[in-house]
Amino acid sequence: MSDKYKHALSPLRVGPVTLHNRLVRSAHATLFSKGEVNDDHINYHLERARGGIGLSILEGVSIHRTSNFSLQLTDDSAIPQLARLVEAIEPTGMKLFNQLWHGGGVEAAPNGGPPWSVTTLPGRYSRMPPIEMSGRQIAELVRSYGAAAARLAKAGLHGAEVLAGNGYLFSQFLSPRLNTRTDAYGGSLENRMRFLEEVLSDIRASVPPDFALGARMGSSCDKSILASEDVNAAILHLEDKGLLDFVDISQGDYYFHVERYAGMDQSAGYQLPDAREIGKGVSIPRLIVGRFGTLDDAEQALRAGDGEMINMVRATIADAHLVRKELEGRPEEVRPCIACNQGCIGGLFSGRMGCAVNPVVGYEAQLGEHLIVPSETPQNVVVVGGGPAGMEAARVSALAGHKVSLYEAAPDLGGQINMAAHFPKNHGIGDITKWQEREIFRLGVDVHVSSYMEPDEIVALGPDVVILATGAMHMEETFVQTAAPHFEVEITPGANVILPDDLIHDAGRDLGKSAVVFDDVGHYEAIGVCEHLLERGLDVTYVTRHPIFAPDIEKTGRAQAALRRFYRLGNFRILADSLVLAINEGSVEVRPVEGVRPETVPADTTVLVTYRQTFRDEWMAFTETGPNVFFVGDAMSPRNLQTAIREGHLCARSLDTPGLDPLWNNM
Repeated sequence: MSDKYKHALSPLRVGPVTLHNRLVRSAHATLFSKGEVNDDHINYHLERARGGIGLSILEGVSIHRTSNFSLQLTDDSAIPQLARLVEAIEPTGMKLFNQLWHGGGVEAAPNGGPPWSVTTLPGRYSRMPPIEMSGRQIAELVRSYGAAAARLAKAGLHGAEVLAGNGYLFSQFLSPRLNTRTDAYGGSLENRMRFLEEVLSDIRASVPPDFALGARMGSSCDKSILASEDVNAAILHLEDKGLLDFVDISQGDYYFHVERYAGMDQSAGYQLPDAREIGKGVSIPRLIVGRFGTLDDAEQALRAGDGEMINMVRATIADAHLVRKELEGRPEEVRPCIACNQGCIGGLFSGRMGCAVNPVVGYEAQLGEHLIVPSETPQNVVVVGGGPAGMEAARVSALAGHKVSLYEAAPDLGGQINMAAHFPKNHGIGDITKWQEREIFRLGVDVHVSSYMEPDEIVALGPDVVILATGAMHMEETFVQTAAPHFEVEITPGANVILPDDLIHDAGRDLGKSAVVFDDVGHYEAIGVCEHLLERGLDVTYVTRHPIFAPDIEKTGRAQAALRRFYRLGNFRILADSLVLAINEGSVEVRPVEGVRPETVPADTTVLVTYRQTFRDEWMAFTETGPNVFFVGDAMSPRNLQTAIREGHLCARSLDTPGLDPLWNNM
């Protein structure tokens, strides 16, 4: 065992189960299937087990027909597939628990009807009032939890975690604000925790003595809804009753949901202050969460006594072998999680979890990097463009033994990420391109910066394959709104109209006292622009064709976090579902897309966040007469970091994998 990580790597007894280290992957939905564990789940978890993790808590399983999100455990049909997963993982030494889940009033029941909850009060994002559970319904759920835990034990899992936090069913019962019941399950804290106590007692009676039992618990982001003191008192009571072998402490609920999985605006350990309050006096092992991304992060928190286990979910989504690489003295080779939440959290809203920086996630059996072997027919690969798509293509091609040269017109590698990293609270995005840069040099890619390439110069290199990752850029000549391409926006002389790049490259520019940010895209760029302007003291009006603020980022939680910052920074206003009619000196004319009456908005500066344009037309003749040519990333169509890395990766893999579509869009 490494002395450097003696706390993180030491064994830990969790009730009747011994973990070989204290590094944990807590429950997180994948949506790899509809209802049951499949091969994708098995290969995904197996890869992380091989990477050195001590415990994985599998994603929440539904214990009752009234609430469903990911996996199902409402009858014995789930047991065989869970047993297959256990059998695959067992040789690695990683232990497997499973989270038992019921959402309560968070969302509708699977049949579209009202959910079961503590009272009829809807949640913040609910579509209908829930049903206030009767005593008979509570008893039915108690039995369902016990039966589900018994199925886990029968499948060979080592333990279970009851989801009793994060705004779901038991949080709703524990809250003095949400729980307004007058029966034995409402009123005092003793009554409000009664349901959870009954569930844990039933589980204890339903599983063998070698089966560990814990709960995920935490306070609300608004302490008047559920305070840390109440959660701490509940844990101490349940511990005293012998009902908990461990507690997984996680702050936040749906009243500020990003608190559960903060983005790059928060630092490692951001939940520790709350975890310390909740864990005060607790003697069972405490699992703590909060963007821990390295073994150094984990060791520091464990050494300080803040917990006995560390959650490293997003870090090991990004790199399954983080632990092994760090222990082998190769920390610089660990692919970093940048906490963009785009693939992991945001992917769930698109139907399947992924990862912005690791396109292999969920496809380990088909695309795991352990499958990359030296090519039988090494080729001369020329990559044009050193952004995330180009560097990923170069990296993977080099891993397969191809001779790779990369040409970048700018003096630095990184592409548009270099600009994005300059926006407030977004600097962490540059960690992934810095990692890519280190990797391509380590792998021997022949890198040329400040090297603008013409087609004839590329041909002269004699390539077998050319990968065009030339990106895209804003064109200043025209301003066309997606929602009204027929409408010509009048821009009067003297109007100060700029592009996002101008804010970064000309920081001393006089911007005045007010600004309009027109967002046609809906991604993070407009968020960065708004925050930059607010930090400089300007009043900012955000105008967009979209029905909500930054819709492509809203599903990651980062838009919610940004709005909280914006309204505290200064004067910020949103005009959604709107068009720009005219940009004048000192003002902008705006109206709703379907409206008739315009509004004059003060704007000393107008920033246009529009789609960049590709250079495809300039390269089309080359694709007809040149070698085997691929477009990837923004060179294909301006999109985002996740698609850029994915396409660069898949393009390189397709060189040695017949039939693999280099633009496989199902990932």
